[in-house]
Amino acid sequence: MPLSNLLILAGVTIILALAVYAAVLWRQVRRKSDAQQALQREREERLATDIEFLAKSLTSGQLPAIEGAIRIKVLLDNYTGPRRESLDLTVFETVYDATAHIPTHQAWKDLPRDERRILEAEMADIEVNHKSRLEEAAAQLSKGLASAR
Repeated sequence: MPLSNLLILAGVTIILALAVYAAVLWRQVRRKSDAQQALQREREERLATDIEFLAKSLTSGQLPAIEGAIRIKVLLDNYTGPRRESLDLTVFETVYDATAHIPTHQAWKDLPRDERRILEAEMADIEVNHKSRLEEAAAQLSKGLASAR
């Protein structure tokens, strides 16, 4: 066999080997991509379920209005799934922004009693001012984010 034929055969063999390797790599990329998409879907479903649960708890009075608004707002910030166009969720952000300066957890416990009372009065005012909009938005959310059930 002449040298040129051997070189052509070697070239074809290398090309085939690289094609097989590329196919294997492409399959791995597709598998990883599919797995990531599945994880993202599960995450979105979990967030939607949690948001719906909190909204139902808020409407039934099991969750304080301000705490519920803050929790729902944070979950909504992380939710990127489908939403109904008719949802008006701005009240959650409004309440969140109005209470952002109020300390939580240990910082709340460390506040002097007088400061806590002032902030509690402020939170009560925020709740009174936004109660109807919060209840309306929570009622909408309790029916689901993507579709009214």
